[in-house]
Amino acid sequence: MTNWVYIGKLSDIPKRGARKVKALGCNVAIFRTGEDAVFALEDSCPHKQGPLSDGIVHGKGVACPLHNWVIDFETGEARAPDVGCVKRFAIELRGEEIYLGGALAAAGEEALAGAEV
Repeated sequence: MTNWVYIGKLSDIPKRGARKVKALGCNVAIFRTGEDAVFALEDSCPHKQGPLSDGIVHGKGVACPLHNWVIDFETGEARAPDVGCVKRFAIELRGEEIYLGGALAAAGEEALAGAEV
């Protein structure tokens, strides 16, 4: 059973933006796409541990602010030619409220990746 942690409201995160929270034992970046999908990743790029929450959101990914690695929201994997992966977390939207759940399965395993509003 997942213990959900209240993060805030969808309107607290600008479209194509992020919010960083300390939860579940690490820093977690909560992202909102231009289409209002919400995703959660560990806030640390697999390359040089850059803060993904400070990156540029485009489509269903974020470009790390340090070296422009693009991390895919749905898999947590760096897009080619880069290689690496970050931890993903479950997200649940209850109306406008965002809740963070536990870590999701590793990339390639079936798991909830994001939620549409």
